[in-house]
Amino acid sequence: MKARFCVEGNRLTYDFCAKHNVPFRHCGKLVVAADSREVEELAALNKRGEENGVEGLRLIDAAEIRKREPHIRGTAALVVPSTGIVSAEELVHAYARVAGNQGANMVTRAEVVSLTPSGQTVRVGLRIGDEEDAQDETIEARCVINAAGLYADEVAAMLGIALGRFIRCAGVLRSAGAAFVADQQSCVSAAAQRWVESRRALYEDVVGDISAGADGDVRRGERQLREEPVADCGFRAQCENAAAGNRGERPATWYSGLRPKLVPPEHKGIVDFVITRDPEVPQAIHLVGMESPGLTAAPAVAEYVAKLVKDVLA
Repeated sequence: MKARFCVEGNRLTYDFCAKHNVPFRHCGKLVVAADSREVEELAALNKRGEENGVEGLRLIDAAEIRKREPHIRGTAALVVPSTGIVSAEELVHAYARVAGNQGANMVTRAEVVSLTPSGQTVRVGLRIGDEEDAQDETIEARCVINAAGLYADEVAAMLGIALGRFIRCAGVLRSAGAAFVADQQSCVSAAAQRWVESRRALYEDVVGDISAGADGDVRRGERQLREEPVADCGFRAQCENAAAGNRGERPATWYSGLRPKLVPPEHKGIVDFVITRDPEVPQAIHLVGMESPGLTAAPAVAEYVAKLVKDVLA
């Protein structure tokens, strides 16, 4: 699902952003092998990408890396021309606007407190408003889509479904300033340079700031965000080793968030999205473990889920 929906979603996201004036840049990406030990894994990544239908992939050597990105060190790199960057906040707001224009009613400041099967429907118990003036309300739904992200397992448990506990994984989401600036200009021009071994990224966002991320500390059950100065970032040294010429560095604040993970960081191999109708309550559809590349894949996931909804409502 990750492979299929990411490739489809890449195209659909570009189309949506262009149509709805969401800021984005179609700038490509380099996946960098820091040394000769990583070249073999880079070749395997290239092969897997081609099998998954990613177009335009190409391996380049160190000389071409320097030509394209003078401030990046590496032995070899995989060019991924289809990669882009987008203002995630504005993209989500645009999705909400489109949904509202098509008749969707959005209830905000609301917590789902119960899900109760009732014949051919599900009764959704809500608590709306702040704690001191909260009001309870019930919505009766012919179909419920559980897209609760980090808490999809808790929502499923309201229907008596044990999806297994998520690992809550803390990760850097974005920076408020540039972490690396060379002569007051960006030190990278492609969207991201990812190192095969460390799985870290250095990228320029849509407003020109240079960010590094994401980290992967395991935070089971933690709900609070944390922030830390760039000097305390655990992978800062890796970024500095990979990016030469980062003169003029200025302090930056790093903001962390929590994302759903189905397996701990030491797990080897790929774990796929879980998108399925509830085996016990067929009116419910669960989306579980929607981590990266969930944002890119979102419109393709929506098309897939829409078909499941039609089956529920048939």
